Amino acid sequence: MVRSNPIDRSIVLAMANTSPPQLDPEIADRGIDLNFGRDLVAIPGPSIMPDRVLNAMARPMPDIYSGELVETSDDIFRRLPGLARTEGHPFVIISNGHGAWQMAISNTLARGDKVLVLESGRFAIAWGELAAVSGVKMEILPGSDDRPVDPEALRARLADDPGHEIRAVLSVQTDTATSVRNDVPALRAAIDEADHPALFMVDCIASLGCEPFEMDEWGVDVTVAASQKGLMVPPGLAFLWASDKAVAAYERSDLHVGYLDWGRRLNPSQHYELYSGTPPVSHLYGLREALVMIEEEGLEARWDRHRAMAGAVWAAVDGWSTDDGIGFNISDPAARSTAVTTVRTGSIDADEIRRRCAEGAGLTLGLGIGDFAGRAFRIGHMGHLNPPMLLGTLGTVEAAIVSMGASIGTSGVAAASAALAPHLR
Repeated sequence: MVRSNPIDRSIVLAMANTSPPQLDPEIADRGIDLNFGRDLVAIPGPSIMPDRVLNAMARPMPDIYSGELVETSDDIFRRLPGLARTEGHPFVIISNGHGAWQMAISNTLARGDKVLVLESGRFAIAWGELAAVSGVKMEILPGSDDRPVDPEALRARLADDPGHEIRAVLSVQTDTATSVRNDVPALRAAIDEADHPALFMVDCIASLGCEPFEMDEWGVDVTVAASQKGLMVPPGLAFLWASDKAVAAYERSDLHVGYLDWGRRLNPSQHYELYSGTPPVSHLYGLREALVMIEEEGLEARWDRHRAMAGAVWAAVDGWSTDDGIGFNISDPAARSTAVTTVRTGSIDADEIRRRCAEGAGLTLGLGIGDFAGRAFRIGHMGHLNPPMLLGTLGTVEAAIVSMGASIGTSGVAAASAALAPHLR
């Protein structure tokens, strides 16, 4: 987009290097509480819920066997394939994302099968561990917490499996602990180059509706997601889309779990069998409203909005960065998620930043998970989000860091504003 009023970069730099005003000593001694107004969450899920979704959920219980709810459910199942860009079979599960992990495993694999888990953080491994508990062998393709999966390493490992012992490859598109974004088409190409028949399963829990994802075009066999992140619905629903190849694998699988079994869900004799029982009434009304909102915006436009918001966060972190302080976990911009950013804090106490934001300003940031505990915080920039919310988050983070006496490079807020400016019309 061409800017009609280009930004004078010298003004931005001047803003970035301006010293903050000094607080009146009398007020400083007395202390003031700033934490009034509506609290804000900037964690990578549950994300901010739109009023439209919450209002849609607040209604009396209907007849679950006929009428409006059945029509709502049918409408949802018509819309779900487009969300994942697939002609595959959609499933709705009353659970968190782990339920979709379990459904994927129990309907496509047999006891003693092997899955290859592509390490790029925490969550693909957690998926593999769930498979191992179910009687499936797990092998981890080693990776790093600061870069995406190496497609060549995947190709080489599959080429070294001439007997096709590996039945499925498990990956995340975005890992919410590391904020890495894996190159799903490149991973598919690696599987094809190895001429390997393994099912390709991708966790899009953190990324669906935020990142470009083309299930059929990219050759994904199983996609899993959940309601509480980019899809803007409270936690409680998980989703799975299965290709024809994945559905065919059901016939040899022997890990079927009653509630999660595809058999009855694929060919229901009654509508409520789509949910293996009573449907999640309130969540379904909220989900339909969220899907309508996504379609009103347009999925591609939504991806563009998330890129713009992520770019503002990256500009802020880049502005704050110092050698021993704030910095990116994922250094390569092409491998960063547009839904969440993991910010390393170096010598600065990440938990203290989070505490000051929460207690002093009503802003909740994501904590560092696992090896990142105390050494990083996470900013979720997914779903129902606009510039005032994002800039307020970044400004509060910056104020918290400055209040601790920690050093930053320049004003990240000024940099984020400059990044968003071309998109304001």
